[in-house]
Amino acid sequence: MSLEGKSSGKSIEIWEQISELPPSAKLIAKLLEYDDSGELTRAQLAEESLLPPQTVKTAVDNLEAIDAIESRYSVNDARKRVYCLNT
Repeated sequence: MSLEGKSSGKSIEIWEQISELPPSAKLIAKLLEYDDSGELTRAQLAEESLLPPQTVKTAVDNLEAIDAIESRYSVNDARKRVYCLNT
């Protein structure tokens, strides 16, 4: 995984930690990085990644555990949470 284009030291540290995670977590992190809005729900992550919902949940949990992503309630639907990179 390339660290080029990452400006802050915190960002580099986070990507180094992400590189230690399973491939599904790396894919989810990249999807969040490249998404135009910068935030996606778990359902959108599952749809975009073609991963099963349980795999996406585990990947999101792994990324949250290392503080690589943050979540908040969606402004469009308060029942859903949206995730974005914490870099």
